[in-house]
Formats: sequence, C-alpha cells, structure tokens
Amino acid sequence: MIALDEQQQAARTWFEALRTRICTAFEAIEREAGSDAVFDYTPWPRTDPSGEDGGGGVRGVMKGRVFEKVGVNVSTVGGRFEGEFARSIHGAGDDPRFFATGISLVAHMANPHVPAVHMNTRFLVTTKRWFGGGADLNPPLPDADDSADFHAAFAAACDAHAPIADYPRFRQWAEEYFFIPHRGVQRGVGGIFYDHLEAEGAAFDPAFAFTRDVGEAFLAVYPQIVRRRMGLPFTAEEERRMLAWRGRYAEFNLVYDRGTTFGLKTGGNVEAILMSLPPRAIWE
Repeated sequence: MIALDEQQQAARTWFEALRTRICTAFEAIEREAGSDAVFDYTPWPRTDPSGEDGGGGVRGVMKGRVFEKVGVNVSTVGGRFEGEFARSIHGAGDDPRFFATGISLVAHMANPHVPAVHMNTRFLVTTKRWFGGGADLNPPLPDADDSADFHAAFAAACDAHAPIADYPRFRQWAEEYFFIPHRGVQRGVGGIFYDHLEAEGAAFDPAFAFTRDVGEAFLAVYPQIVRRRMGLPFTAEEERRMLAWRGRYAEFNLVYDRGTTFGLKTGGNVEAILMSLPPRAIWE
C-alpha cells in the first residue's frame, strides 16, 4: 500500500467510515421496504504507470426494491499523472506526482417520485493540498419540498463553516457545473459544488471539518427524502419520464463529468468509475 502521511490517513479513514454509515442507512431503508438487498463490495488494486503500487479502492453496489441501483465507492490512489493530463490538475503542471482519496456515490431509484442523487468528497495532494466535492439532487419528477430540504441541509453545513464555505457561491457553482450544454438544461435541481478548497498547513483542519459536514448533511437529509417518497404510487408514464431523464444523466457523466475523466485518466477501476450509469435508460 502507498505510504500515507497523517493528513492523508485521516482523510482516508473518514471517507471509508462515511461509506460504511451511508451503506448501513441505505440497507436499513431496504429492510423497511421488505427487501433483503445488501451492498456487494469488490476491492480493486491499481498499478501506477511507473509500475509501482498505485493504491486502489472498494466498489460497493446494491440493487434492491427502493434503490434500483446505488453505488458507494471509496478509493485511495497515488503515483504520477501521465502526459498532458497533469497540466489540467491543480498544482500538477510542473510535478506530476499526486495523491487522492475520496468517496463517490450515485443512487438511481426504483420509484420516479424518489429523486436520484449524487455525492462525492475528496482530498487531493499535488504540489498543493485541497478538498473538493459536493452533492446534487436529481429528481425525474421534481418536488419543491424535497428541493428545499436538500438545499437547506447544505446551506446549514456551509453557514457553520463560513467564511471558507460560501453557500451562495457553492450553489451557483453547482448550477454551472451540473449543466448539460448540448441540451441546454440543468442535470437536476442542484445542491453545492466546491473545488480547490485550500488545505495547506493550518488550513487543513477547517477545510477537512467542512468536508466532513458535507457528508453529515447528506446522511441526514437524503434518507429522510427517500422514506417520505418511496411508497408513493406511480404510473407507466411517470416511469417513462424517469427513464428518459436517466438518459440525460448518463450523457452528462460520460461527456462532462470531471470525476469520470479523472478516474479513467489515472487508471482507476472501470466498473467503479462507471457505476454512476443507470441500470435502465431510454433516449427519445
């Protein structure tokens, strides 16, 4: 395993603990729906292009009655970026060595009244150190209460860590990032997105504290939204709308998503990287 310093180990430990708590919460929802679905965990190793140990991760996927497909992945990788890709990464233009650890989650739901969701947070080290991530809600059938509660949870997380966490700016950043240019539409109803949140020296502790609270906010609000929507009846037309919406979600992740690009460019596990794709979708 690649050697970690104290900050890198602390971040890795947190992301893995958050993964366990989220998966436990999602499995509890499946129990409430009368399902015995559980997460299937698949470890994967990574070899750096240099031939050295490049770390790895664990892909976790569950297919159940409420969660048609949900993936919760953690990874800790390091080595050297190859070629020109290094110049696209903050702090790696002159030195391609890097370290990255994080959690990534995407849930596609069986009931179109239950919004799909994405969440990820990460810690990266090049010649600089920073945190990034966020979460966004992706309802096929938007509901004002769900959207309001989701945004309120992340607004509170940001407000507790002002001034380094600026909710209006992070919300606007999400609206700009989670946009499908060729469709001219938002991917969902937004949330927050942040990147390059400085974690050098004394800046590490406050940046890490905020990143932990992003995870806590997600864990507090999303299961609540799922529980109040998962039992609602839906029509065949509402399911069709969900499947068409999923097609656009897939388009974004394959064409524009930075996380997909980062994973593929750094030799990550393809199945783990593409776990964000829905199990079913249609294009009309």
